[in-house]
Amino acid sequence: MKLNNKGLENKNAWEAAGYALPQYDRETVAARTKQNPFWIHFGAGNIFRAFQANVVQDLLNKGDLDRGLVVAEGYDYEIIEKMNHPHDDYSILVTLKANGTVEKTVVGSVMESLALDSEDDAQFSRLKEIFSADSLQMATFTITEKGYNLYGSDGSFMPAVAADMAAGPQKPASYIGKVASLLYARFLAGEKPIAMVSMDNCSHNGDKLAAAITAFAEGWVKNGLADEAFEAYVKTSGKVSFPWTMIDKITPRPDASIEEILKKDGVEELDPVVTSKNTYVAPFVNAEECQYLVIEDNFPNGRPALEKGGLIFTTRETVDKVEKMKVCTCLNPLHTALAVYGCLLGYNLISEEMKNPSLKKLVEVIGYKEGLPVVINPGILDPKEFIDTVLNVRIPNPFMPDTPQRIATDTSQKLAIRFGETIKAYAAAPSLNVADLKLIPLVFAGWLRYLMGVDDNGNAFTPSPDPMLAEASSYVADVKLGEAFDAKKTLAPILSNAKIWGVDLCALGMDTLVCDYFTELTAGTGAVAATLAKYTA
Repeated sequence: MKLNNKGLENKNAWEAAGYALPQYDRETVAARTKQNPFWIHFGAGNIFRAFQANVVQDLLNKGDLDRGLVVAEGYDYEIIEKMNHPHDDYSILVTLKANGTVEKTVVGSVMESLALDSEDDAQFSRLKEIFSADSLQMATFTITEKGYNLYGSDGSFMPAVAADMAAGPQKPASYIGKVASLLYARFLAGEKPIAMVSMDNCSHNGDKLAAAITAFAEGWVKNGLADEAFEAYVKTSGKVSFPWTMIDKITPRPDASIEEILKKDGVEELDPVVTSKNTYVAPFVNAEECQYLVIEDNFPNGRPALEKGGLIFTTRETVDKVEKMKVCTCLNPLHTALAVYGCLLGYNLISEEMKNPSLKKLVEVIGYKEGLPVVINPGILDPKEFIDTVLNVRIPNPFMPDTPQRIATDTSQKLAIRFGETIKAYAAAPSLNVADLKLIPLVFAGWLRYLMGVDDNGNAFTPSPDPMLAEASSYVADVKLGEAFDAKKTLAPILSNAKIWGVDLCALGMDTLVCDYFTELTAGTGAVAATLAKYTA
């Protein structure tokens, strides 16, 4: 059983092993897609393969679509060369359900895969041809938030971006420069309309993509390297739109235990590839069953009925409410709380933490009691039901190989949004009192304890990557377990840093509680577990 066109000719063997297969004539769909592409996606990673590609597969199976996807990879071309092409653009989706069952699907909705490489004349010409097609309705992106950044730490353009601005749209080297070049090809083909849709997990993602593309349009026009009408084209929503979206689906790194299941089924050539850019990619992706994709309905060239595949189309204002609901209260803060304390208590799986009564109560109180009162109900998803699913289905799922160490990455960049917005809402509401927040400060104290790099047993561990790790850790560098210290004096400089917390904790009077908690958490070995048990009883 090989995952390619030849291997899938033996449908009986795959189906006997429990795999759902594409239920459409792939050759016919591929021919239609290449002739009249309607959707190109940038970013050939796990979230795309587990979510967008599977939604399209479902719609193809039901006959609601007659064309599939084109995918382009602009960061790591080896994904296309070493994974997509050898497997004829098939992948396996392994859905890990909370009830213990595993659902295996061969996904074949990708009909064409290309490297977004301006040095490859054949592939870049083909991408320009796709972008010039009347039929193209949308270009979507999962390239991570940093993929939209054009600037270095000093505020000036990154070298590749600056070079592209000076050279023009013919052969740009930067990611967004290459995308802007393709959009310029669509402009030259007749100012054809299109939706440019970021589906990355970041706030107001459409604005980030719009700002990056617009910077190139303005730069090229200013430098006389593009038709001056190109700038107006990019800035006209009736021509080029940049909808906001909210995406939510957990797709951890492909897990060895899942690979073993597939091998026992008889699937061959499952070895993952680690590219020269250290991208880890396998012929399969493992993912949770829950998924949400809420999209601002702004498609100037029309769109297919993707709502039949479970996607939710709504207004920009509603997308914003859903995004805030998820990121600020109903999911992301709970994940961060478990990540920090999971690392301190030696957990390697997020799901295992939910068996700990203290940790379970911690996130329940943060979600239901402290967070929910300030959530604005977006109308299309009920906040309480969302938290119910998070705490009862998603996080406890024992088959999800997600780790606290992964989620603890970049915590300094997350605290302001995941907790700071709730604190601001409490401070602004006449009926609420910041002093009533008891466990959010416990998470803050837990993160400061985490920065010591010593677990609850007194053993050293390496904190996850974080751009502020060195600076933040310096504030607790002299604190030793079981030794007396002045917590207020030690922590005041960091607790007043609104960039980290979203608010000045000292100005709000929350610093005292954080310092008290931190003092208890550092009382000695076992103090983390004891403090959690005390305040979640």
